[in-house]
Amino acid sequence: MLRSELGLTFGRMRTRSLLVVLAVIPVLLSVAVRLSGGPDNGHGPTFLDLVSRNGVFAALAGLTVVIPFFLPLTVSVVSGDTVAGEASLGTLRYLLVRPVGRTRFVVTKFVTAVVFCLVAALTVAVTGLVVGWGLFPVGKVVTLSGTTISAGQGIARALAASGVVGMSMMGLAAVGVLISTFTESPVGAIAATAGVAIFSQVFDAIPQLNTIHPLLLTHGWLSFGDLMRSPVAWGNIRQDLLIQAGWTAVAMLAAWARMTTRDVLG
Repeated sequence: MLRSELGLTFGRMRTRSLLVVLAVIPVLLSVAVRLSGGPDNGHGPTFLDLVSRNGVFAALAGLTVVIPFFLPLTVSVVSGDTVAGEASLGTLRYLLVRPVGRTRFVVTKFVTAVVFCLVAALTVAVTGLVVGWGLFPVGKVVTLSGTTISAGQGIARALAASGVVGMSMMGLAAVGVLISTFTESPVGAIAATAGVAIFSQVFDAIPQLNTIHPLLLTHGWLSFGDLMRSPVAWGNIRQDLLIQAGWTAVAMLAAWARMTTRDVLG
């Protein structure tokens, strides 16, 4: 069932279009930096001022730019459509009467959404590396700690950063699956999932709510930047992944409870 679901999801023109849009972003960033020389040190999105010095940073700058809006939106589209899309097409009842079980159905939908998260983040990173390699010099990488690592290590860390970013979207994907079990409208589920990401970022920007910041879904989304320190600072990354695991556990338990008690009429 998982193989079939992955094939169906990534075979859709909509999914491919979302990946293309994500891939275009680091291309546009790199071209803009090439033409303008890039922002001054400390200005613009994180890593953008370093792109002209080393093309490896094009991947990291691309990840930084897509995280606040573009990546959560694509994840919302895919995860919000998981169950609601089947219900709207009238195929949900057919799927659930097959000998797969509702638990397996929910887990398969979630795993598919997580795979998309990883593929989407990797698409941004790989495109950034390719374009950065073509437009800028690529050599030894100066880390945020001021030390130097080889180009190969820099590329490896950029790819690892995409993995961290993909896993950072896991909680949002779980929330999307949960919301999707409560409606037969994919558009409504997508909008609600995107709204969760937006409100979380808004709350994270309010200093008066600093006591709840560490618990917010989006609080650690930029922690991947710590991979470019030497040695790697794992504290924020570990905390982010733990929060994602917590959100995932709660959301998926609720989604399972909803699906196992839900009357499916179509």
